Amino acid sequence: MIGEIDIFGVFVPSVLVLMFVAYLINLVLRTLLARTGFYRFVWHRAIFDLGIYVLVLGLVVIVSHRLIT
Repeated sequence: MIGEIDIFGVFVPSVLVLMFVAYLINLVLRTLLARTGFYRFVWHRAIFDLGIYVLVLGLVVIVSHRLIT
């Protein structure tokens, strides 16, 4: 994985870009879970959403690492 990504002359850490991608995927997942009524079975929604975000971020990092190498 490279250290920085050049976006219009501004060097942005690659982890920040991966975190943004994971956030967008997490937004879609949260919307789908809310529409299906899954959150009725969740005790603490904020902690559950954080856990889902961490899992999605891990998957994004693994997929990006495998695509680069």
